[in-house]
Amino acid sequence: MFAIVQSGGKQYRVEEGDTLRLESLEAEVGQSVDLPVLLLGGETTKVGTPVVDGASVRAEVVAHGRGEKLQIKKFKAKANYRRKTGHRQPYTEVRVTGIAG
Repeated sequence: MFAIVQSGGKQYRVEEGDTLRLESLEAEVGQSVDLPVLLLGGETTKVGTPVVDGASVRAEVVAHGRGEKLQIKKFKAKANYRRKTGHRQPYTEVRVTGIAG
């Protein structure tokens, strides 16, 4: 059985035991969170409008962290304009512990 869940404006295909990196969540390490289910797949498929009624995906927070650094460079020719900045996106790593539906 698999499910399509939504978190942080993105959709993920998950199965039990999968580990995901989601947008940063307000949850402590070891705490469990419920994710909204958009689609349940398996022998039969259930599609939600927008979520599947009675279905849930339970996930346990494993860690919090920051992604690798992205470098943003800006340059304009003949104007002596150069800028360099960086960004590291925070994330929450979760492990799917159960799919109910």
